[in-house]
Amino acid sequence: MTATNFSLSDYLNRIHYNGNDIRPDLSTLMTLMRAQLQSVPFENTEVQAGKIPSLLAEDIYTKIVTNERGGYCYEVNGLFAMALTAIGFEWYFAGARPMFYPTRRPKTHLVVIVTIDGENYLCDSGFGGYGLREPIKVADGEMAQQRGDQFRLELSDDEYVLSSLVNGEWALQYGFALIPQEWIEFSLANYFNATHPDTIFTQKKLAVMQTPAGRKILVDNTLKRIEEGVVNESEVNYAEAAQEHFGLVIA
Repeated sequence: MTATNFSLSDYLNRIHYNGNDIRPDLSTLMTLMRAQLQSVPFENTEVQAGKIPSLLAEDIYTKIVTNERGGYCYEVNGLFAMALTAIGFEWYFAGARPMFYPTRRPKTHLVVIVTIDGENYLCDSGFGGYGLREPIKVADGEMAQQRGDQFRLELSDDEYVLSSLVNGEWALQYGFALIPQEWIEFSLANYFNATHPDTIFTQKKLAVMQTPAGRKILVDNTLKRIEEGVVNESEVNYAEAAQEHFGLVIA
């Protein structure tokens, strides 16, 4: 994944990266993912404005890095993949099936699988509310404690299923297989998520961003701030909260 206008130094400035030497190793990968999740909001303002987000790599870079916006999975994980390419990581896209809906859904989510020293790691900077905070090794029964959040992977019917511990109970997030997918394959999923009345992106205004000790979740006019496991919820004006907490100016 590359873009003609991609600048690694500008990208690193955008995500406030303050790690050690940049190299294609696990330490860099973990720091990179954490930094992007805490700097680039997961948001659907374009969809809510009736637009279909562009999947052109140059447009994604301009939107998130130059214009300091956010995006949903194809955009934020697409940008992450551009950085992985520039640094020299071995990686590929995979399709994932969201599992928080009441009925079975198609694989409309996009994740990134990174291979380091023969091990596969699931990376995802764009799943919103209870998504990963760091990469997790892809293995059946893998458990991860990530800055106060707990995750697990289980192999079921040839797919790995990611779950998050939410309010003391394991909540299914999505399932995926280790099957590489081309970028073009997600164009239909992008159109579906941006236009279908049954997707959360067309139904609600969303903005999510992680913090070092928690995350901020804005859904319509409800803002939830989670810090060190403590949840504070308040009613807000969406446009004002989007600007104050996520740096998003709503036209």
